[in-house]
Parts: sequence; structure tokens; C-alpha cells
Amino acid sequence: MDAAVFREPRRRVVAVPGGEIAALEFGPEDRAIDIVFVHANGFNAQTYRTLLSPLAAGLRVLAIDQRGHGATTLPADPKGRRSWRDLRDDLVGLLDVLDGPPAVLAGHSMGGTVSLLTAAERPDRVKGLLLLDPVIMPWLANLYAKAPWTSGRGFLQLPIAQAALKRRAVFDNREAVFAGYKGRGAFKTWPETMLADYVAGGVVDAPDGKVRLACAPAWEASNYAAQAHDPWRAVRRVTAPVRILKAQKHSTCRAGDGFARRGRDVRIETIEGTSHFLPMERPDLVRDALFEMATA
Repeated sequence: MDAAVFREPRRRVVAVPGGEIAALEFGPEDRAIDIVFVHANGFNAQTYRTLLSPLAAGLRVLAIDQRGHGATTLPADPKGRRSWRDLRDDLVGLLDVLDGPPAVLAGHSMGGTVSLLTAAERPDRVKGLLLLDPVIMPWLANLYAKAPWTSGRGFLQLPIAQAALKRRAVFDNREAVFAGYKGRGAFKTWPETMLADYVAGGVVDAPDGKVRLACAPAWEASNYAAQAHDPWRAVRRVTAPVRILKAQKHSTCRAGDGFARRGRDVRIETIEGTSHFLPMERPDLVRDALFEMATA
């Protein structure tokens, strides 16, 4: 196997309107960016290191920390948020400053939806989309979320948003974070290496010597509540091929044939035996799909 597989990614900071986006970069520096990878809510770029590293043998991959996550310093004020358009605009800004030909956008959960919204805004900068169990609500629920009389407060009462608000944010050290998450809740199906990377990229030092989550609980909860963007409209505007890998269990993707028909070239596949954490459970399949789309 090529030694590039085992190289650590390079840390990179990209200036965009309003601040800077932190990222990890894999693969040859003399090659244009092949893939931009966008993480799920509450996660970070480093979480997906073992998924993306093997692609570095022949492809150049940029995995970003979204606003309010990881090492990215863009302001993250949850007050009054209604949609993920701020995250979309950050990714649009990133694509606008990257050199080279159009890239594949890939993302998990919220990151997949943000990638779709971005491709609708900048179709000329996107070669293809790989969406890993993206958050796509039923059409009527999306219509309700966009209604002028809604503010996101209703969605903030959802159990998943309330659980985020109650999430413990401060720990004695990184070891305590790892021990607290290992084998529990959403992390039951995660390989230990990916959990260790999630902790390494998602925890920062606090002034008192302890550590805290880089993604504040209030920001994570606001991402669950802010659903007034419209993936159903966005898919109509995307010109590149779209491939959706959908979880069999506990999926956040309610897209089906009706959603696919709205786009020009949309393929939806349900991956047997997977949950919403499909990239952790089937990294081999996701990696093959990324390589196929980037080299098409």
C-alpha cells in the first residue's frame, strides 16, 4: 500500500468572508482539490481522518471544520438562527477561494445537506455530490419550518435538540471525554480510532486547565432547530450528479423517489445494516464511492 495512506493530514486555515475556516488536507499538494468533505452536527474534520486518509494515495481531500465546530473561528451565535444558510455561505466562500477545477462535495448528515445547498448556489464549482444520510425532512415538514410564523422554537423542543442543550460541555481532560463516550449512546457502533479522532478534533483547552467541547451545546442544539432552509428546492438547481447513501436504521434522510425526481441526476441507495453513523460503520463503502465520484 502506498505510504501516502499513513501520512498525517496537513492543517490548513482558509480565509473566507467573516473569518477563517480550519481544515485538514490529505494527499498531494501539487494537485487540485478533488474532494471537500463536510462533517455532521457536533463533529469535526478530524473525526473522519481514518475514512479519508487512504484516499491520499492519489487524491487531494480537504475536510473542513464548520462554523461553531473544531478549530474554525467564525462567530457562532445561536440566537435567532432559522436555517443553515450561514453554513452554506461559509462553504460557498471556501469554494470561491479554492483554485482549480470543480470539486466533489461530500458530507455526513448536516454536512451533506449543507453541501447540497452549496451546490445549488455554485453549480459551476461542483463536480458531484456524495451525501451520507443527509438531513432531509419530509416536504410538508420543510414547508412548515419555512413558514413566516415559525421561529425554530418548536424544533428546539425536539428531544434531540433538548439532549444537545443538556450535553456536558466541560471535562477534566481528554481521557475523561473518551471514557465517557466509549461504547455509549450514539458512539456504540464507532471504532475506537474514530472516537479518539472525534475527541482530538472536538475538544479544546479551557483556561482553568480542564477541557471543553469545541461545539457548544447551544450551537449544536440550534443546528437541530434551524430548519428553514430548503433541500427540496436546492436539488432542482444542482447540475452535477447526486448520490445519496441512506441509512437503513434511524435515518435522518426522508428523501425518496419524489425527491430524486426533482433533480437531474439523483441516485438514492439504502445501505443495509447501517444507522445514521454510516461513515463509521461502512467506511470501505463510503471511501469507494468517494473515489469513484472523484475519478469519474
